[in-house]
Order: sequence, then structure tokens, then C-alpha cells
Amino acid sequence: MADDGQRGRGSFVRRPRTRVVRDSRRHQWEKDRALRSFGTRAGTGATEHDTGLDPGDLVFFARYRTVEAPGELAGVFGVPVGTALLERTYRTRYSAETAPFSLATSYLLHAMAAANPDLLDESREPWPGGTPHQLSTVGIEIDRVEERFTAREPTPQEARELGLPAGAAVILLRKTSYDTGGRVVDVSDVVLPGDRTELFFTTCLERW
Repeated sequence: MADDGQRGRGSFVRRPRTRVVRDSRRHQWEKDRALRSFGTRAGTGATEHDTGLDPGDLVFFARYRTVEAPGELAGVFGVPVGTALLERTYRTRYSAETAPFSLATSYLLHAMAAANPDLLDESREPWPGGTPHQLSTVGIEIDRVEERFTAREPTPQEARELGLPAGAAVILLRKTSYDTGGRVVDVSDVVLPGDRTELFFTTCLERW
């Protein structure tokens, strides 16, 4: 428990964890960044954008596997049940902490990703430019991103992995990305710790 606080005389003081602010303007930032040079893309990423940390502060993990689309995901992608999906699991944490910022799982159509074999290789993570740049390598431009948030009590596994204090809730994010033809090209499910996540929305309005 040394990473979470210090014990003394029967009391426990919890150290504050790194706070994450998810600003809706991050999506345009990510899309613009996908067109930048490799050096610019490699210099910073979405986690650094949300936390203010430097790349050297972060510990990153990615795992890829091929799964069959269950009914719900098949419906979102508009494909038959059992269609091959590339499931990508991500965990990123601050090196001075033990808990990741979130529990993230992303799904791409396997056949779509396979057009660039590099997209099937987890050892290439973290990918400079993230998913927007990955998709651009197979000719896909993200046109819009829909995000739906709900909240609930964490499962025991989520509470352990995120290092949640008693009584803390988790925020569930379903992020769906569409290409310029209206096709769903990425579905991401993210579990965010409610005790250290801030959601900040900016809506840009067209001028009269």
C-alpha cells in the first residue's frame, strides 16, 4: 500500500492520484495530429494531453487478440454475428502510481485493420498518432465521434485494478467513431475511475 498512502497509529492517509480531464476538444486535436510528422506524433499522445504528464512519466501496456463479434457489437458495426474483430486492450499509468488511468478496450473490424499488417502487431504500440493515424494508413478518415457516459458501482476486479477507495463509482464510456461515409470504424469501451476523472465538454457553434 506504499503507493496509495502511509499507515500510522491505526490511521490511513490516501495520497491524491493523478487527475484526468477529458475535454471534448481532444477529438479534433487527435485528428489534426494524425497528419503531423512522425516526430510530432511521437512527442505526445492523448494521455499526456489529458493529464499534463510527459511521455517519460508513463508506463504503457497493450494486448491484441482476434475475437468473434457478439450480438451487441455486431449490431453496432452492422456486420453478422461472429465477424472477426481486432480487440485491443490498453492500460496506461503514471510511473509513480500502481493503478492505470482507465481500463480501455477498443474494437476494429479485423478485415479492415488487416489491410495494413502493422495494425495487427501489438508490439508497435504505443502508436504515434493513435487510432486516427492508424486508420489513416488504411484510407479511413474519422468524421465524427459519439460518446455515451453512464455510471455504476465497480465490479470487484475493476475496483482492484483501478485502486478505487470504498464507495467510489466508475464512469463507463462507449466511444463510437464513424468515417466520412457514416460507417462505424472503431468502438471503444472505457472504464474510468470516478474519484479522479473530470469530464469537460466544449461545444463549438457555427457563427451566424
